[in-house]
Amino acid sequence: MNRGAAAFLVMLVSALPAAGPVVADFSDPAEVERWIGIHDRVMGGVSEAALAHAGDHAVFSGTVSTDFGGGFASVRRAPADMALGGHAGLSLRVRGDGKQYQLRLKPGDRLDGTTWRALFVPGPEWETLSLSFDRFEPVFRGRPVPGAGALDPSAVRQMGLMIAGGQEGPFRLEIRSVNPLSSTGP
Repeated sequence: MNRGAAAFLVMLVSALPAAGPVVADFSDPAEVERWIGIHDRVMGGVSEAALAHAGDHAVFSGTVSTDFGGGFASVRRAPADMALGGHAGLSLRVRGDGKQYQLRLKPGDRLDGTTWRALFVPGPEWETLSLSFDRFEPVFRGRPVPGAGALDPSAVRQMGLMIAGGQEGPFRLEIRSVNPLSSTGP
């Protein structure tokens, strides 16, 4: 390769936007395997859901029922260091059915305890939603936790998706990725 072509290639590559770290890339089937379902069956409910790989994305789908005191379906990623310290929030590449979903973040490895959630309603077309960390509210079993303080992004080790709030019937959320937002924007 001559010097002119090499210089052009270096200039072209340096002009591309830097790829930031990815928290979850659902085009990779191995990512879907890191997630487990936790539904209202733990309290006697009958809701059903699964997260399945579908080519370049994953599909979180099922049926929510409020029968027998139930009313939620969720999937949670296995605990891992998400390296979110220094970031302003998360962006999700999603499309959905117009129902309200929750992105849930949790510090530590314990299954129970306070979780921070941000609500979002994805439309039928692919979109990128930005959820700043200051939008996440602390909850315990769906109820607000006064005095829990703000989410510490550097302590987050668990992430989940949930549908709740009496939204009975079938649901479908498609998700391509979850990426950290820089402190200066997406």
